[in-house]
Amino acid sequence: MLHPIRQWAPRLRHVSTDEQTTAPQVAELQAAGCTDIRSETGSGASHARAVLARLVRGIAPGDTLVVVRIDRLARSLSHLLEVIEAVEARGAHFRSLHDPIDTASPQGKFTLQVLGAAAELERALIRERTMAGLASARAAGRVGGNPGLKRGDPAARRKVARARDEGYLAKLEASAGEWVPLVRRHRPDMPWRDLARIINARRPAGTPPWTAERLRRAVSRFVREGLLPETVLARARPASGDDRLLAVVAAIKGADPRITLQAICGRLEEMRERTPRGRTDWQPSSVKMLVDRARERGLLGRE
Repeated sequence: MLHPIRQWAPRLRHVSTDEQTTAPQVAELQAAGCTDIRSETGSGASHARAVLARLVRGIAPGDTLVVVRIDRLARSLSHLLEVIEAVEARGAHFRSLHDPIDTASPQGKFTLQVLGAAAELERALIRERTMAGLASARAAGRVGGNPGLKRGDPAARRKVARARDEGYLAKLEASAGEWVPLVRRHRPDMPWRDLARIINARRPAGTPPWTAERLRRAVSRFVREGLLPETVLARARPASGDDRLLAVVAAIKGADPRITLQAICGRLEEMRERTPRGRTDWQPSSVKMLVDRARERGLLGRE
């Protein structure tokens, strides 16, 4: 959950991933004057958190990301620092209500480093104690696991398979806003490989890259659920190098109509696309030519 501290910023937000109720955190943030509160349920140790990713991308200069405690944001030092660095890169601040952390001051940054390291050490100690407990149980003849799976029970296997599939679908739904609109817009006109590269150029930091096969599998799963039409799975028609480059530029521009020519250059270079003359460095004039041609061919709307 995020929220604004009036003497610092116009907004204040706070993100929570508590698997239990977030009501106590909401009440505490409201008592602190928070007006914009976000919540997300899931493991604090997981980096794949869609609400947090969207929040960080949308945070504005002068905003303050506030959490009740630092373990509500992340439970590893590397992830904690990754999120806070992303927030600071956007000109915003971070604050924890229960920890002496305020990234607007050098002392707060130092405290953040110390507390984050201590939290990570504690998690490492917990893991060691857990492993020691499991080893002790095995030595005493107590072996964990699902008895039905050990017996090869078909019903137990089906139950595990359903649980895994439901977990997979939940992860896809959490990230759907990042890839489904592009799939609807460009499939089957664009090959899977090119579409995956476009999605990767926009993916949040810390999330795994898409491969053509992974994207095809995700789309197929959504088609089975009726969330996408079957036509998106049709074979893409062969395209010349020129047509493919036009489609790539049109996809980037269509996904973000306000994007600048210079920003498109950066995206193309990140995707390692070569210019029509085979160069690796893109110029706004070359991008403008491709955007104009894409618009002439109906790949983009008229401005």
